[in-house]
Amino acid sequence: MASAPQATGRSGLAGGQHPPAKPPQSRVAEARQRLTSGIAKPEFEYELLSMFVKNELGAILTIPLLAVIIALASMFWAPPGEAMIWAGVVLLARSMQMSVCYSFRAQPRAGIDLKKWRASLIGVEALYGVAWAGVVLVGANPSEPMAHTFVFASLIVVLTIRLLFASTVMPVIYAGTIPITFALVLRFLLLNDPFYWAMASMAVGIHVYFIFLAKGLNATVMTMLEYKAEKDSLIAELEHATSISEEARRRAEEANVAKSRFLANMSHELRTPLNAILGFSEVMKTEMMGPMQNPTYREYAENIHSSGKHLLHVINEILDLSRIEAGKHELAEEAVHLVDVVEDCERLLKLKAESKALKLIEAMEENLPPIWADERALRQICINLLGNAIKFTPPGGQITLGVFGCDDGSQILSVKDTGPGIPKEELPRVMQAFGQGSLAHTAAEGGSGLGLPIVKSLVELHGGTFELKSEVRRGTEVIVHLPKERVLQPVEPLQPLGQERHRTEQPRHRLAVLKGKVRAA
Repeated sequence: MASAPQATGRSGLAGGQHPPAKPPQSRVAEARQRLTSGIAKPEFEYELLSMFVKNELGAILTIPLLAVIIALASMFWAPPGEAMIWAGVVLLARSMQMSVCYSFRAQPRAGIDLKKWRASLIGVEALYGVAWAGVVLVGANPSEPMAHTFVFASLIVVLTIRLLFASTVMPVIYAGTIPITFALVLRFLLLNDPFYWAMASMAVGIHVYFIFLAKGLNATVMTMLEYKAEKDSLIAELEHATSISEEARRRAEEANVAKSRFLANMSHELRTPLNAILGFSEVMKTEMMGPMQNPTYREYAENIHSSGKHLLHVINEILDLSRIEAGKHELAEEAVHLVDVVEDCERLLKLKAESKALKLIEAMEENLPPIWADERALRQICINLLGNAIKFTPPGGQITLGVFGCDDGSQILSVKDTGPGIPKEELPRVMQAFGQGSLAHTAAEGGSGLGLPIVKSLVELHGGTFELKSEVRRGTEVIVHLPKERVLQPVEPLQPLGQERHRTEQPRHRLAVLKGKVRAA
């Protein structure tokens, strides 16, 4: 029934158990497919009986009033006593039918015996149909030939009304209309007149046609109920999926908070001994307390110092990424020239590039307006991109640094290298935290895989876009696009003070002349 899927979904939530068969997305998709295709054929016994009872109770006086009118009209050719007796039988049958309908509506839906109530409604409908069929006995041999036509028309009207009221339950239609049609046909056949035989045939044809109409109405009602049930099922599945997603979101937030707390604690616990390691290893490496007799110890000290610096760099990157993901990274914005930032970063990494025999090419547009941004974040973006290019470009390659403005007023930072490139299918992986490409991993130095995610996050904090283009054996290009909203446009110079004074003195002179003319008048 319509509420069964909804009750099932909610009970699953209350018990804390989720259906293990399929994920919520698949169940919602299947429910939507059933809704659009009409495959499901559930039983709607209670809904159909309820609609029939509602129709009958909604027209409680319509058919009894029609019976009284027919009884009064039949008195023109039939004894009044027969007409009143027939009308009383119809009203009695109608009262019995209404009593059963009221009792059905008063019953709670839970635990109701549908077979019993269905049989009761069919039984009182059959009794009601027999009572209506008794009209053929009222003045069976009338003196007026038009009486037969009146009875025929009256019963056809009754058949139409029963068709509309009882179309939700086909057995009720059969029980209520077959006795009427049978009595009408029997009356016309006993008249031994071909004209009335034709009317009997017409009555049968009309009844069959009404049955087909009733089946069509019944199919329409069934389709409507199926769509309603599927809609309720889909709503229940969506509620279920929403509750699961909310629970997953809550757990993810809790995990994120726990991760941030863990990183904050670990940063202090790691940096304290790491500072001692870096300090003592630097003292040993530079032989500040005296020379080392064994050169191997000096080499070990250098390895300890470089490893400590690498570990400190990884810790700082992890903390930066976690701070950005938690939304706690605040930008210290100021007017910055992007070209100056890129040139400073190039000078910092120039020695490292020369040690690998790499050629740095500058393609920077001059006289670009400043941008409103965080200079430290821009430096980190440029150093990470240039450092990656130096790291993954083989000796003898070249790196091109580009800074230029676009037609729409925005500015672009581009870093292009001639390294091994990244396969197309690995591009999403290298943009994830701790992700690295397979070719770059085997051809270059080790790294944490946090540089590009940090750059992308910092660019997005500035409202910009990050684009990564790469092709195997043809190098990689990274494009950072800063929006025009962050570009500071020059302000037009203010008007000289002398011109402004001359402009204000002209209206005063005109006002004095005007006052003089007024006095003269």
